[in-house]
Amino acid sequence: MATSQMTASLRNLPAFERFQPSTLRFPSLGHVRIGTLTQTSPSLVVKAATVVTPKHTTVKPLGERVLVKIKDAEEKTAGGILLPTTAQSKPQGGEVVAVGEGKSIGKNNVDISVKTGAQVVYSKYAGTEVEFNGSKHLILRDDDIIGILETDEVKDLKPLNDRVLIKVADAEEKTAGGLLLTEATKEKPSIGTVIAVGPGPLDEEGNRKPLSITPGNTVLYSKFAGNDFKGKDDSNYIALRASEIMAILS
Repeated sequence: MATSQMTASLRNLPAFERFQPSTLRFPSLGHVRIGTLTQTSPSLVVKAATVVTPKHTTVKPLGERVLVKIKDAEEKTAGGILLPTTAQSKPQGGEVVAVGEGKSIGKNNVDISVKTGAQVVYSKYAGTEVEFNGSKHLILRDDDIIGILETDEVKDLKPLNDRVLIKVADAEEKTAGGLLLTEATKEKPSIGTVIAVGPGPLDEEGNRKPLSITPGNTVLYSKFAGNDFKGKDDSNYIALRASEIMAILS
């Protein structure tokens, strides 16, 4: 097809009206005839920049909250076997690095029950994890701290508030009919001996109300209550609230 015929055909198509040859006047160039399309420059792709959060050097907890530096997870088992990252248990302990100003109950102001520098154990899923200065920390409420543990022995745990530390009774290894039970089928015991008790809960005036349970008591507690711990002597321990103990056995 001749150039003149192609131009005539395009003029009859509405979709190509904006591409018709036209004459433009430029003051310095006179008449310029544009009959072809020029290729535009490649598009400039702009990617959103990643916003980097400023590094904070201090975090001050407010009210009844506590800031705890999380203890590193164990990378080896007691027998020296190296654990992969997925198998490392989440640590439940750390060092208190800052405390809030406490809370008001009635007319009294109640201070935080732990001091800076204390080694504490806390509930497994408590608090909000934050990271600064290259270390992981946890902001949690004072009441989420189970107790103070200054040694590596679980039996030395000092429970806080209304919590109680119990040494769990051994599970039965045989059924009533004499059948030997495997570890997977052993019933989780809900009976144990009280090792230590906390100072008690706060009443409406902010005063401590002593617990009626004392060390040495054999107790029956709710089956799925509390936080489980393994002692160095392979004994099982559990820390729970006094309200989760159902009865004292004698």
